[in-house]
Amino acid sequence: MQRPGGRTARVREAVLAATQDELVERGFHGLAMDQVAARAGVGKTTVYRRWGSPSGLVADLMTELAEQSSPHADTGSVEADLRANAASVLGAVTDRRLGATFQAVIAAATCDEEAAAALRAFYGRRVAEWARAVERAVERGELPEGTDAAEVVRAVSAPLYYRLLVTKEPVDENVAVRSALQALAAARAGAFVRAVPPPVAPSGEGERSRSGRAQNVTTADQGSEMRG
Repeated sequence: MQRPGGRTARVREAVLAATQDELVERGFHGLAMDQVAARAGVGKTTVYRRWGSPSGLVADLMTELAEQSSPHADTGSVEADLRANAASVLGAVTDRRLGATFQAVIAAATCDEEAAAALRAFYGRRVAEWARAVERAVERGELPEGTDAAEVVRAVSAPLYYRLLVTKEPVDENVAVRSALQALAAARAGAFVRAVPPPVAPSGEGERSRSGRAQNVTTADQGSEMRG
């Protein structure tokens, strides 16, 4: 989608900044369209007409944050790339403004489908971006063929978000590095290799196999009757 320019771009920037401020201060359930409009210095009708609801504001904000996110690392080493990914996630979740924004949107996603869709789109875009670094590692032979690159990336950030949102434990550089190294060790061991379906028997072979098993069962039954 082509991004708006001129006054429209300035209005969008002001409204999204106000939306983020309101999320940080009041959370999703305290996000009010009128308050966002007043804070952004634009008319209420403009905000209602363009974004429609608080969920619409959150969805557009997450789109903007995804576009502002830094690209994946490309160091030539999968370990360095995964460490960089962990550092990027750590920087986001511990940033006072950005971390509070994510917590508010994640909380909103539990009860609002549009907010949940915006969150999925944001992380889908970020995971896909960083998955390219893992795919290059597979091409270089650093990880097994068939490795699910997106799952490796998710494994790096999952412990950080668990601490941030569930246990409320501190999240620091040591935690981030350990998370990256654990994901790397699992990936090297083949834990993220996509499951390979069992081979399909050639036509007719399966029937012969089933027929043979049926004959064996019948013969065994007959032998049991004779002994009885």
